Amino acid sequence: MVYTDGSCSPSNPGPGGWAYLKIVDGVEDLVTGATQTSTNNRMELTAAVEALRSFDDGFHIELHTDSKYVQKGISEWITSWKRNNWRRGNKPVKNKDLWQALDKQNARLVVRWKWVKAHDGHALNERVDEAARQAAIRQ
Repeated sequence: MVYTDGSCSPSNPGPGGWAYLKIVDGVEDLVTGATQTSTNNRMELTAAVEALRSFDDGFHIELHTDSKYVQKGISEWITSWKRNNWRRGNKPVKNKDLWQALDKQNARLVVRWKWVKAHDGHALNERVDEAARQAAIRQ
């Protein structure tokens, strides 16, 4: 199981941070990263990409995100984006580089994408939210 989150603080775009909490066989691993300038959506995607990269091929994962952009993007929208050469109508898909990286990681694993409501008292989601915000602030 893994929980992911991304943040920009104090503004979006602005300093960005991401975090994932990986729990395998009861062992927790909280990983964070940051970048000087980003957007919240890029940080949400980066958290998911980095989390999936940490697993071996074929691993079964339940990934929890509070980003509908990430959850719906990888579960629903990406098929048409790829079919349309990474375009939405007449415009290019934003964050194409990260969507392609996420698609690559998703393809080598068995991932169940779960959306969880943000700031709703879910302890593990709150942990990664705080870790991502702190990473952005430290930037």
